[in-house]
Amino acid sequence: MAQDYYQTLGVSKNATADELKKAYRKLAIKYHPDKNPGDKAAEEKFKEVSLAYEVLSDPEKRRQYDQLGHDAYTSHGTAGGGANGADFRHAQDIFSQFFGGGVSFEDLFGGGGGGSRRRAYNGPVDGDDLRYDLEIDFEDAMYGADKKITMPRLVDCPDCSGSGCEPGSGKKVCPKCGGTGQQTVSQGFFSMSQPCSRCRGTGQIIEKPCRKCGGAGRVEVEKSFQLHIQPGVDTGSRLRVPGKGGAGLHGGRPGDLYVVIHVRANDIFTRNGEDLLCEVPVPYETCVLGGVVEVPTISGKAKMRVPAGTQSGTILRLKGKGVPSLRGGARGDLHIRILVESPTGLTAEQQEQLRKFAAGLNEKNYPRMASYRERAKRFLRDDQA
Repeated sequence: MAQDYYQTLGVSKNATADELKKAYRKLAIKYHPDKNPGDKAAEEKFKEVSLAYEVLSDPEKRRQYDQLGHDAYTSHGTAGGGANGADFRHAQDIFSQFFGGGVSFEDLFGGGGGGSRRRAYNGPVDGDDLRYDLEIDFEDAMYGADKKITMPRLVDCPDCSGSGCEPGSGKKVCPKCGGTGQQTVSQGFFSMSQPCSRCRGTGQIIEKPCRKCGGAGRVEVEKSFQLHIQPGVDTGSRLRVPGKGGAGLHGGRPGDLYVVIHVRANDIFTRNGEDLLCEVPVPYETCVLGGVVEVPTISGKAKMRVPAGTQSGTILRLKGKGVPSLRGGARGDLHIRILVESPTGLTAEQQEQLRKFAAGLNEKNYPRMASYRERAKRFLRDDQA
């Protein structure tokens, strides 16, 4: 059995008008879709509480509801259409009427975000925020760079300066809504307010639309500008460029541009946060005897000492040779993975010298091999089936 409107709002059947208002305000704010993006259950609940408040806040509708009962009232079609007798546009209109015509959730509670930020049907509309994906080289991310960006943007029409009117003409009050930007539509017991269909909520109509923009007040053009990239950016970094988004309407401010960075892979360095990793092949004899090798860093070559007996896969660290910090702190570190390179192409004489050298070695010279053979001896037996 469907929950009745009093239960939906959480009030008693003798609730006063003030109690209804308080209950609706609390629930409408809690379940408003702008506060619960993508939550279908919250959207349905928002529709339900809005419809319940519309019926119970109107004395005549409330009398009819109390007289007929919930099931009889809704089955006669008096609750309108959509899920549980309400659709989102209808619910949003109820919300706007409750808090004042044309006012949005963002205006009241600072929620929402992104895209156009509308203040009222006929008020200023801020321009859209835009996104631009920029691919850069690894070196640009390490050293910083200046890049030229060219992209399409909506800007104020140069012919009409954003008014939408052909030069020499103007706007007049919409005769359909009388300049309010809203019109009332009645359905049975219900009256709902929605943007005027003729002026689209602006309250004004253009007498003679601008020929260049068709009355839109904005045109799309290719715009270029320089973008400075700081050292240390990484894939996923977002750079905000204020005022480089879409143009606003009716005096609204332009939106912002968000540049999303994508760094190309490098064939020498791999990045992990503010640290770098690279693999360096080192001659066999250097790893055995120890020595100094040259290694690459993003600030040029550096000398690194390799301890005697270094094994392949050993990682050595060069402090402060990693990625510059975007926050101005210390740079990351460079981690060098040693790859022991065995000599190839030996002459017969070199091979003979190596055999003599190997003959003088024993298990003490190969501690890792001895440890391995001890752990794996049960798998190294000759008598296994």
